[in-house]
Amino acid sequence: MTGGLLAVHAHPDDETLATGALIATWAAAGLPVTVVTCTRGERGEVIPPELAHLEGDGLRLAAHREAELGSALGALGADGVLLDRVPIEGGALAAGASERGAGPTRRYVDSGMAWTAAGQAGRAASLGPDALVAAPIDEQAERLAAVIRERRPDVVVTYEPGGGYGHPDHVRAHDVTMRALLLAADGDGGGSGAQPHAVKAVLWTAIGAETLRGAWRELATTRVVADLPDRAALVLPDPDGPLPSVAVPETSVALQVDVAPVLGRVVEALRAHRTQVQALGIEPEPSAGSAVLGCYALSNGVLAPVLRRESYRFAPGWANDLAWWPAGVTRVA
Repeated sequence: MTGGLLAVHAHPDDETLATGALIATWAAAGLPVTVVTCTRGERGEVIPPELAHLEGDGLRLAAHREAELGSALGALGADGVLLDRVPIEGGALAAGASERGAGPTRRYVDSGMAWTAAGQAGRAASLGPDALVAAPIDEQAERLAAVIRERRPDVVVTYEPGGGYGHPDHVRAHDVTMRALLLAADGDGGGSGAQPHAVKAVLWTAIGAETLRGAWRELATTRVVADLPDRAALVLPDPDGPLPSVAVPETSVALQVDVAPVLGRVVEALRAHRTQVQALGIEPEPSAGSAVLGCYALSNGVLAPVLRRESYRFAPGWANDLAWWPAGVTRVA
């Protein structure tokens, strides 16, 4: 997978919302992209009334969201892997694989979340026995390491330590990724006999704090928001409110991706996630100085910007720069 990108996400839709432009840009350059998804989003809310019967029906919603994920990945140009379908062959955990063991029969289920403050999530009051955060992290990391050894990407991308906004599955995806990177580079292939692989760079999602506040302000004046048919039921974010953990000082941003060249792919992927995304609108002629290309909302009804640039920072200790980046990806720090 020379030149490849591997993205690790918690639920279907996260790949598009958090890293859609990076994935699409990499794929547009003719380079391989793998998206590893840790759960099927079984505990997610469902937006369209005609699909409301799926909410709370874990298995049916999981199947539906898995299909949405497939459509979104097709739009972005990526290959998809579900973490719980990755077998651990020959590893220390494989010997104990059984009905509830480390083999491919274990299912990682959406852990759910609870809002703990404005824009900040935490653990749900109760966890199911198959919740992602209840399963052994070493087992999950060994599965992901197996994918890294097989696909051999140059770059791995996931959330920062806070999971973007604190969702426990996002935090777990981050922790699994960082542990798996070390396992994958282990000299004995983690005991599996597979060839070790050390990636060249690790990216964490990031948004410059002032960029995000400016985009929130801009949403209040954009034509695309004013023209939304369900505008009265939607809420604008508070530009002076608390920031999610993905927001960082502008000087911490290391890479930016130009969204405009792949906007069509990203929009198609957002539309694929019908159960999760609403109020999607794109500015027909955004001004050159605008940071916002459009808007969308999730089930909470709070509008979010489609930003002109997607931003990232290097994980500490994993900032080995590439000799090249695909067109549309710019090193800024």
